[in-house]
Amino acid sequence: MIPVRDITPHKNMSADEIVRQMYDAGGFTAKKVGEGVNILEEMVKEGYKISLSFPACIVATGTRGVIKEMVKQGIVDVIMTTCGTLDHDMARNWKDYYHGSFLMDDIELHRRGVNRLGNVLVPNESYGVIIEQKMQEILEDMVKEKDEWGTREICQQIGKHLGEDSILYWAWKNNVPVYVPGITDGAVGSQIWMFSQSHKFKIDLLKDEKELADIFFSDEEKMGALIIGGGISKHHLIWWNQFRGGLDSAVYITSSPEWDGSLSGARIREGISWGKLKEKAKYVTIEGDATVLLPLMIASLIERIEK
Repeated sequence: MIPVRDITPHKNMSADEIVRQMYDAGGFTAKKVGEGVNILEEMVKEGYKISLSFPACIVATGTRGVIKEMVKQGIVDVIMTTCGTLDHDMARNWKDYYHGSFLMDDIELHRRGVNRLGNVLVPNESYGVIIEQKMQEILEDMVKEKDEWGTREICQQIGKHLGEDSILYWAWKNNVPVYVPGITDGAVGSQIWMFSQSHKFKIDLLKDEKELADIFFSDEEKMGALIIGGGISKHHLIWWNQFRGGLDSAVYITSSPEWDGSLSGARIREGISWGKLKEKAKYVTIEGDATVLLPLMIASLIERIEK
């Protein structure tokens, strides 16, 4: 029997102290946050190969900086994400996104050429226009080298052209492979298709799969995962892990309900039945908004690693 402890706030509290007190508090989701950081800490300190999956939406927010810092500090070894991550990471390298509101008039925004992503505003010139310009320049350079590319290679080429505030820059710099199984589902993918209409250029998805096979089957390392949200990036990560007997450890953050049967809502424990998570794995599903949870958790994790 472990007693519930009160949280004692004070002005000099660090992120890690907050998380540790949340764990001791025994409060519903609060304890799960503490459990999640404990599991991530163990993954890092015990040398797990750590995979990260996340959807593009959070890259449109300041949470992009949290993911960038994880890649920069070498916390993650493999990334799986969606095409929109490339879109937002590229666009924000040159242009700003802006604060908005969930309650804004979408008809008026459309007439003004402003796209709304939740409560983030993305003007056309900050998204489609700049992505089209920069991608065509990058593709012109790429096609001079060869005419067939995997998505990991495409991400590396983009990263070379971005600044140090971007995720893809540090993925390229630190040789962290980024895979985008749904590469055509976004602005970058559309630009690749448009480029292919006038140039000999192909995407080789099977090359990515061969590389993923090498990553997951090349050694006996333990495999851990930080999974944010659902969709194709989550599924591709857990799909590959079933062929090696399942993940050894996993932390899952989701805002979706379980009762709708969706992959996003499926708790990580469901993966045990598919062999995507080992029966004896350490895992936790944390319900909540990743833009709130992830900055707190990773700040706590970095503090522990530095100590």
